[in-house]
Amino acid sequence: MSPTTGSPTTGIPTTGGPGSGGTSGVREWLGVEDPAERRTWLFDVAFLLSGWHCLFGCGCQGVLTAPTPERGEGCCSYGAHLSDRHDAARVEAAAAEIPTALWQHHRQAWRHGRLQVLRRAPGGGSMTRQVAGACIFLNRPGFPGGSGCALHLSALARGVAPRTTKPEVCWQLPLRREDLRHEDGSVTTLIRRWERRDWGEGGAAFAWWCTEAPEALGGRTPLYRALAEDLQAMVGPEIYRRLADALDARIRRRPRRRSLSAT
Repeated sequence: MSPTTGSPTTGIPTTGGPGSGGTSGVREWLGVEDPAERRTWLFDVAFLLSGWHCLFGCGCQGVLTAPTPERGEGCCSYGAHLSDRHDAARVEAAAAEIPTALWQHHRQAWRHGRLQVLRRAPGGGSMTRQVAGACIFLNRPGFPGGSGCALHLSALARGVAPRTTKPEVCWQLPLRREDLRHEDGSVTTLIRRWERRDWGEGGAAFAWWCTEAPEALGGRTPLYRALAEDLQAMVGPEIYRRLADALDARIRRRPRRRSLSAT
């Protein structure tokens, strides 16, 4: 990421879909200019200030057409689409390093002596294979090595960040990055909440989706602080610093609640 200059701008509204920023359908963006890259970053203010936190294994209802918390699949029911060849190669290399004890479907991942964890995705590109109705990397509840993503568990066991082993779409969730390229060569990049529509047509049929669920938004730490390292990986340290400074200032300007005392 190139060094950046410029100042944040605020108050850029746009319409959005369900759960996109309030009942009015208007969303506030915070803009950070990056002249060196001819890029304008636009950040979803309300969501980054929210207390969103992952409920995997402690309240997540899954992404099927009926609530299925007992399945422990989270958002891993369909497999993950890889963003490009680099993303695919990184995931394949990470898969080869997962200890057998941490991967429930290690045996199914090997075919004819070769590790095969990806398949061709509908419409092109690649995605992770499915085993027993969910991602091949998903350890089910009760697996001795731990439930959840084997890539994630393996990264923690090795002392590295899970974003270095997991597909981009997985480690960036609940955030989504969109690059909008303009005819003059400039780029507008959105960093926003991942919404139902980002799943395609099937997203509307989900019984539950975490970025719009009140129970997932009640954490005590603002999301931009809770996901500081991942955001820095997405936008670069300097852009993140300026984003955090602006949102810190926003929090400081909030009216303080008066404490009630007996009189």
